[in-house]
Amino acid sequence: MGKLVSNVVRIVVSFLFVTFHLSSATSTEGLDLLIITVATDETDGYLRFKQSIDTHGLNLRVFGMNEEWLGGDVSMNTGGGHKLNLLKQGLVEYKDRDDLVLFFTDSYDVIFAANKEEILSKFVASKSKLMVSAENTVWPDRSLKKKYPYVEHGYPYLCSGGIIGYASTYWKALNAWPVKNNEDDQLFYTLIYLNETLRNELGMKLDHKAELIQNLNFAQTDVDIVEIENQARLKNEKFNTLPCVIHGNGPSKILLNRIGNYVPKNWHSDYGCRQCDRNLLDLSALEYHPLIQIAIFIPYPVPFLNEFFDRISKLDYPKSRINIFIYNQVEEAEKSVHFFLLQKRSQYNKVQDLDPHAHIDEITARNIALHKSLDNECDYQFSVNANTQLTNPNVLYFLLRKNRKIIAPMLYRPRTNWGNFWGALNEDGYYLRAPDYLSIISRNRVGVWNVPYISEVYLSKASALREISAQTNRDVYNGVFEADMNMCANMRKKGMFMYVTNELEFGRTLYSEGVQTVPRHPDMWQITSNPVDWEDKYIHPGFWNTVQSEITDITQPCPDVFMFPIFTETMADHLVDTMNDFGKWSNGQNEDERISGGYENVPTRDIHMNQVGYEKEWLHLLKHYPSRIVEKVYPGFYTKASSIMMFVVKYRPDEQPFLRPHHDASTWTMNVALNSGGGVDYEGGGCNFIRYNCSVLNIPKGYAMIHPGRLTHYHEGLYTTKGTRYIVVSFVDP
Repeated sequence: MGKLVSNVVRIVVSFLFVTFHLSSATSTEGLDLLIITVATDETDGYLRFKQSIDTHGLNLRVFGMNEEWLGGDVSMNTGGGHKLNLLKQGLVEYKDRDDLVLFFTDSYDVIFAANKEEILSKFVASKSKLMVSAENTVWPDRSLKKKYPYVEHGYPYLCSGGIIGYASTYWKALNAWPVKNNEDDQLFYTLIYLNETLRNELGMKLDHKAELIQNLNFAQTDVDIVEIENQARLKNEKFNTLPCVIHGNGPSKILLNRIGNYVPKNWHSDYGCRQCDRNLLDLSALEYHPLIQIAIFIPYPVPFLNEFFDRISKLDYPKSRINIFIYNQVEEAEKSVHFFLLQKRSQYNKVQDLDPHAHIDEITARNIALHKSLDNECDYQFSVNANTQLTNPNVLYFLLRKNRKIIAPMLYRPRTNWGNFWGALNEDGYYLRAPDYLSIISRNRVGVWNVPYISEVYLSKASALREISAQTNRDVYNGVFEADMNMCANMRKKGMFMYVTNELEFGRTLYSEGVQTVPRHPDMWQITSNPVDWEDKYIHPGFWNTVQSEITDITQPCPDVFMFPIFTETMADHLVDTMNDFGKWSNGQNEDERISGGYENVPTRDIHMNQVGYEKEWLHLLKHYPSRIVEKVYPGFYTKASSIMMFVVKYRPDEQPFLRPHHDASTWTMNVALNSGGGVDYEGGGCNFIRYNCSVLNIPKGYAMIHPGRLTHYHEGLYTTKGTRYIVVSFVDP
């Protein structure tokens, strides 16, 4: 499939011409239309089929509902004769009617796209008494291929998923000969069609160009979605037709589900999502809030875990109606898990956790969590991977109101096109980009989307989980893939629809490969992998105000010296902790093997960024944050943000209390306070610019001071008289 709308004006004109031509050349006067189908269960596919019928005001009769299906597993093998026998029983009353057109279609994988007038007009125009849909492949007996009449242009072979005909003719065809329940219904119709005598007697034709019925299997590249006035239609680009019925036969059901996001009157470029507010759950009408199990999974190291748990605790939903289940396989994560449970355990209804010492694999753990949710009579399970950040605290209420069996809030990975859903699958069951994927992930199209795969975070109704558990011996997550893929594969096999909504911003998913666990504060190293979360945690909110400020609004304590917030207190503390954990402070002597030449003219007691493995991250920081301010306050200068001297300095009265006057080996220098003066962490300290007789004292924790390094700003470090003063210094563009 290509773009959603190819040429709306051309399609509208073409459609109006076809409709006028059919209505003027043929007459449907005195004809009535009845849609007939066989369905034994109200599956998601059936409910969609019924909705499309109702959208077009069509009359429907269903045979076999709530009866035992005796036609075999037609998804895997031949069968379906039971369908014919149910129709024979149900259509007796119509057997003599020539004024009634019966339109049989399957129901679990069919969408109606046209109204009664269009269907009857196209049928009458075909000059057939019985028309059967056509496709590109022969099923179930390929040896019959050579017996088909030659077709120069069109789909040549019969597909029994759609049949339209006068009731009396249809009845004759159904009773051509007896059929057993386990015999194949498509073979039955095929043998009738290949019998030239019967074919002529019945006035039987195939819908070679998909005028009425489009079978999608082996025709997926032939079709596209177009907009005609206020509705979306599927167009067969190969034959320039607008099928009235769309049949997702064989393995084309994922494509049908995507088409159903638009056809007939769902998402539209002028109206947006017209199905989003259908069948909403009225929570105010419930006596109690539904009981929800929040199942949290930490199968591998993830960044920003404390922030994850903080956001879980802030979800807007009564904690007394939440059961917590935590699966953790990462020893380094135990501290965060225990802290969360210590603070919040008593507020939740029930809590269970599986720690790394349980030695349980992820698939087993997910099945255990599901069993627990059902055994504890939860109404829903909210499955959440810990490599996500749910930034919208209303996510639970919003998903509950959507009233879907399984629905995921769309999460995205910032600055990428990665999301927690797939719009299509390849033949091996892995990701394939759908034509509308980028429009959905970017929220250019907003709605509720039927998709083949969801992951990371999703809300499931307990009723749906019970149903699928019964089909999988309670092991929904078992299979040949990873856990979420297995779950989705089992849902698809059952015909259970999965949805993702991007109606609101719900949060993001994080890049978790290569997460460091050894440093005390591994999130510091996430500056490039997960920049949005890194900024939330480590960049001072006031920094962004400075970026937007005029030069005159930025603090200038001394000539050409500027001060502004850059780090949160958390970043300042984590830098100090990292250096103290490393512990190898220099001795403050001139001889220094860490630098080129081995001699430092103005030495300090310090630790360099490259000693703690943070050089690459710090260079990235210099380029993307303070450089923006530097180029603002020094007009006409464009920094390369390069540096070979980046270090944290420690001043103490009993070690090195001050620094003698000097120039920096830089074009510009940044000095950030990592703790608080004024008697909080230390007393004294500061920087004196000798030429200007101007001192900067008590720089607030997390604030940066930038100044020219060479020539003009000769300066000294003032005495620290009490406590320990920490600063981080960068000599930039040496």
